[in-house]
Amino acid sequence: MALVEWSSEYEIGIPAFDAQQKRFVGFINDLDVASRTNDMAKMNHVMEELLHYTVTHFEVEEELLEKAEYLYLKAHRKVHELFMKKVSEFRARANKGENISAELLEVLKCWLNTHITREDRDYVPCVKKITESKDAAVTGWLGTKIKQLMS
Repeated sequence: MALVEWSSEYEIGIPAFDAQQKRFVGFINDLDVASRTNDMAKMNHVMEELLHYTVTHFEVEEELLEKAEYLYLKAHRKVHELFMKKVSEFRARANKGENISAELLEVLKCWLNTHITREDRDYVPCVKKITESKDAAVTGWLGTKIKQLMS
């Protein structure tokens, strides 16, 4: 059984971002399996994928928030930076042979249940003005960003 089951409570109503959050839940579950089977190679692989995903997701999200003129972008960006720093620290500890799986899983579940379900919801009205735009320049830019997110 999965550690975290995908639920509509994680959706924010922006399809590309909701798909990304499903991937995030997948990372949590993959890390849990690697932890329970004590598969350090798998755990390190998932951590690298998680870092790549996080960097890409945050870049696109922040660019979209900037384009949407989100008032709290600076604070939101700072939260992202702190999360990236924490995940990078976990990776460094794991690379030294430390078993960080239980601690990392708690951090990821907390991120899912606080940042994604609360903080990300704050920007939805602002961002939907862009995601629901009929302007060809905006939809073209957005389409490119969504492709970047999904890669």
